[in-house]
Amino acid sequence: MHKVPFQKFHGFGNDYIVVTAGDLAGVSDIGAFTRALCDRNAGAGSDGIAILESLEGSDADYSCRIINSDGSEAGFSGNGTRCAVAFLYREGIWDKPSLRLKTKSGVKKYELLEAAGDLYWYLAELGKPLFEAADIPFLGSDAAGDVEFEDGQVVFEDQAFETCILNVGNPVCAVFVDDFDFEWRLLGVELENHQCFPERTNVVFVKVLNESAVEIRIWERGAGETLSSGTCSIAAAVASAHTARTRREVDVHAEGGTTRAVWRDDGEMLITGSAQYIYSGEWPVGEFDDAK
Repeated sequence: MHKVPFQKFHGFGNDYIVVTAGDLAGVSDIGAFTRALCDRNAGAGSDGIAILESLEGSDADYSCRIINSDGSEAGFSGNGTRCAVAFLYREGIWDKPSLRLKTKSGVKKYELLEAAGDLYWYLAELGKPLFEAADIPFLGSDAAGDVEFEDGQVVFEDQAFETCILNVGNPVCAVFVDDFDFEWRLLGVELENHQCFPERTNVVFVKVLNESAVEIRIWERGAGETLSSGTCSIAAAVASAHTARTRREVDVHAEGGTTRAVWRDDGEMLITGSAQYIYSGEWPVGEFDDAK
């Protein structure tokens, strides 16, 4: 039986399983493989997998595909790609101070700041945010189910919340809240699958603490509730600055940890965060894939 070797990492509790494209050569259905491997009860358990492949003669050193735990492919993951880069350093495959990673949403640059045992810290350059509806994509104000979009607000259970909708490698709907004492998970489900988002969306609930700090809760497209998210962290920071709620450099506090997020004056987005190795294993292809 073919077995796929893997390593599991996490970035502030947002866990990813890293595999190489070569080791997946015998896997015919990546979606089924991912769903089985990421299952919290019958699998290794993870928010998604990161698939690495070496590139030659390219504008990047490696490519990285991110597959969500539901088997769908993401445009990008700040934590997932950081875990993938940490895998390359841990294995001694890459030892230069910086690395260029090709993703579905463009080439990102990672600079190693510190390595201590199995813990790695990186500064990542993620590109520039997009706000045009066609680039997100967002189809405009509309009502569906229990949610209504209108004039920059979302109305849910008779409560109106200010929003900022953008693309930071993935579409994100940032929802500004005073607290998290409401059914934000239910709203997350509604927004993720709302007809205004033809490719679905990540949802980040943002509580502004002061001009230099925000607190967030996360509902990720294809993964559900997560303890942290690099994509949602930078989206929360950019959305807060874009709407004049904060400065352009903030600490983003998630349940899993704190990400330093910067939206430079030239538009470039940067995050500083960690990736920590958890364990290694092998997954038998086919035997358990989508057995449930």
